[in-house]
Amino acid sequence: MRIDWKKLIIITVITFIVGTFFSFLTMNSMDTFKDLSKPINVPGVLFPIVWSILYLLMSISCYLIVQSNDKDKKEGIILYAIQLVINSLWTLIFFGFGAYLLSFIWIIILLIVVIIMLAKFYNINKIAMYINIPYVLWLLFAAYLNLGIYLLNK
Repeated sequence: MRIDWKKLIIITVITFIVGTFFSFLTMNSMDTFKDLSKPINVPGVLFPIVWSILYLLMSISCYLIVQSNDKDKKEGIILYAIQLVINSLWTLIFFGFGAYLLSFIWIIILLIVVIIMLAKFYNINKIAMYINIPYVLWLLFAAYLNLGIYLLNK
């Protein structure tokens, strides 16, 4: 299979733009994160590194779906777009609004949508699904961290 670099780059750029959109609007609020009580201390430098890797993996998985000849690929792409927007909005809810309980509920919704997306991806391209396992694991960790922050900072 020949890689269509133009498509892959476009998908990657769109993923990074949508995924990080609210990060730029809430940068000042991110300083508050340092002062919050957390169930586990995670170095702040880890988050942009992990998210960059995850967005790259997500982009590759979306590219695999786009390149598929499967009749359901449109549904897979729509689910990808929906979860990406939900993901991006979490940043606004958590950092922008400081709504820790709502952001926890939001991340659970995100997890559900991602799992639905992965089920669709599995039927279209199994590799596209497997590439997203680190994303699901990170979301589970983020949900734990989010819930802990809510409970410790009420």
